[in-house]
Amino acid sequence: QERPLRLLRRAMGDRPTRHQKIRNLAAALRTYGDEERVQPRLQRLKELGWIDRVPTRLQRIVGAIDMTRFWIVPCAADYYRSKGINFYFHTLLRWLDDPASLIDPLGLNSTRDTIIGHVLQVVHANPDYDLQLLESFEDGLDQMEAQVVAILDGTHPRAASIMATVEDPEYHARLLEHVRRFRAERGNVEHGELLRENVMDDARFRLLERTFGELPHAMRYFSRLPTTPLSAAIHLLTVHEAPLDLMVDEPQVH
Repeated sequence: QERPLRLLRRAMGDRPTRHQKIRNLAAALRTYGDEERVQPRLQRLKELGWIDRVPTRLQRIVGAIDMTRFWIVPCAADYYRSKGINFYFHTLLRWLDDPASLIDPLGLNSTRDTIIGHVLQVVHANPDYDLQLLESFEDGLDQMEAQVVAILDGTHPRAASIMATVEDPEYHARLLEHVRRFRAERGNVEHGELLRENVMDDARFRLLERTFGELPHAMRYFSRLPTTPLSAAIHLLTVHEAPLDLMVDEPQVH
């Protein structure tokens, strides 16, 4: 097992890599919330059938907060705890590897390569949300597959820093198989194939994953959220658990 300081150095990368990460972060912050960039991607996803209705900007902001506090953070913290990994240290490694990927939970303000880098660096409970989101770029899935291959053969420019953050050595091989099936079957891959064991073993996490792990379900949830600043503030201040009435239709939790 590598020493923490060595892992930190690997995650940061060399000087040119660090400079590029800073430029990517600055670009992400400049364009964050730019509806002129986001709306065409949302409309493309709707045309492709991944979205029923486009949520408002406010609904997406509240949805991002709900997704983070109800699903992303609790599930990740539980997973890393089960593996004996310090969640906060691992989050720091992810930040050092790609700071731009952590400021946009929904990925709608992120570039194609930021989304791909996020999928490569995080052992996903279910990567389908991100694979569906990548279809907002014409070459999104082409590049996703190509970059997984590059990680596996060691030619990816971020291979060293990504491997410093990935705790499962078999993840990328499974991911490549999943991406290829996803592309061949237009997303109709058997649900749950890449689910982490802490999701499979927990009914609450399974329901949350069904809601937030697929782009159509997540966008449907967002579209049911408040539409005014006051009602959004009330929701954020008073709702402390994921609201079942807003989650996936007819959830099957066994």
